[in-house]
Amino acid sequence: MYLPAVFRLDDEAATSAFIGQYDFATIVSTSSKGPLVTHAPLLVRRNPEGRLVLVGHVARDNDHWRAMDGATPAVAIFHGPQGYISPTWYASAPAVPTWNYAVVHAHGKPFAPDDDAFTEAAISALVDKYENGPGAWRIESMPPDFYAGLLSSIVGFEMPIERLEAKFKLGQNRTDADRAGAVAGLERQGSPQASALADLMRDTLKGAEV
Repeated sequence: MYLPAVFRLDDEAATSAFIGQYDFATIVSTSSKGPLVTHAPLLVRRNPEGRLVLVGHVARDNDHWRAMDGATPAVAIFHGPQGYISPTWYASAPAVPTWNYAVVHAHGKPFAPDDDAFTEAAISALVDKYENGPGAWRIESMPPDFYAGLLSSIVGFEMPIERLEAKFKLGQNRTDADRAGAVAGLERQGSPQASALADLMRDTLKGAEV
């Protein structure tokens, strides 16, 4: 990923929090037949050695898991808020349109052990994250034969993270007044995506006039 220093985020805590929030990832691996691409929600956690690890599962019919042998490099791409920035929002001129966004690339070598106990643990962890509160759905509510069929149709995997790249292109190369104008322009749009991008700009550029 092209990563100018001005847009690079080296804070691991902030990066792992971003992964936890924007956790529907694009996973890309290489193969003899070309790139393999899968979209899936991923959990991020620390293993006993303190290393960040991604955990998820894919359909057994998805051949991508067969490339998850613990030796083949892959990257998981996490997309955050993004949006168009009009030059009319800036205080300074001349200026041109641009696109502000935040992404994180997690590099590693995923491993799919094809083990029911591992896959069950991955499913349980995902359910625990997304199902909570009164009336939350539980795995135990499924008939045993239905659950057994489901389990046989998916494969769990984990990917120890070897390298993180975080690019937060949020106007760091602009003046305080320009950034404030961009935030105001996004807020005037009134869409959830634009508001999320404006909020991220504020949170990331603390201390600037935004």
